[in-house]
Amino acid sequence: MMPDSRSARIRVLVAEQAARRGGRVGVVDVCTAAVAALPVDGAGLSAMSRTTASHPLCSTDDISEQLEELQLTLGEGPCVDAFAHGAAVLTPDLRIGELQECWPVFADAALEAGALAAFALPLQIGAINPGVLDLYAQVPVRLGEEELADALAFAEFATLVLLDARIDATGAPPDDSAAKEQSADLGGYRAEISQATGMLTVQLGVGIDEAFVRLRAYAFARGRRLTVVAADVVARRLRFSPGTEPTRSAEDP
Repeated sequence: MMPDSRSARIRVLVAEQAARRGGRVGVVDVCTAAVAALPVDGAGLSAMSRTTASHPLCSTDDISEQLEELQLTLGEGPCVDAFAHGAAVLTPDLRIGELQECWPVFADAALEAGALAAFALPLQIGAINPGVLDLYAQVPVRLGEEELADALAFAEFATLVLLDARIDATGAPPDDSAAKEQSADLGGYRAEISQATGMLTVQLGVGIDEAFVRLRAYAFARGRRLTVVAADVVARRLRFSPGTEPTRSAEDP
């Protein structure tokens, strides 16, 4: 299959999902279309950065949502490696022994969540790498050559959507209202996690990287979602202090 033909077919599949949803093409439509076209059970996408807090953008089901949160909270997993190295990470069976050394916490947590296979595809155009598209399956599975090519095409299109590259199924630029919708879609998680991280830099007197590490560590230690912990910090239900355990407000359990 010619590359242009594959790209066109992927765009149509994504546009069909957006039409069913009744909105402009967004990253959630890329994830949904990928699940329908590939031998996987779910997909998720996280916006990632080397300079600011990373955050999940969308997921197609509860398991994929857990996997996105787990990887960003733990700082390990195929998504993290794919972003760090700028290359696809294909894991057809998470029960393989060496993965316990590579991802000592994530591998078992992913299996417990219900995933037996995981694939992470970096979103990349040149030197720009705004995130990662993650796929998972509830049974061990290998992506064939054509399936992997399709998965990479979904990741490529997701990159364009994520960067607001002004592309829709027909190649026409969206109107201003559509651009605003896209910005809202991308900003949901980013604002709260970034705000919480910024608040921790003040509360703890540390840099942004250390603050994000502390936020993730707290979420993991208590088995809570990173986004939930961030929301508690922003709402001042949770406060961090240097040298002491974080404290919760009296009215909040």
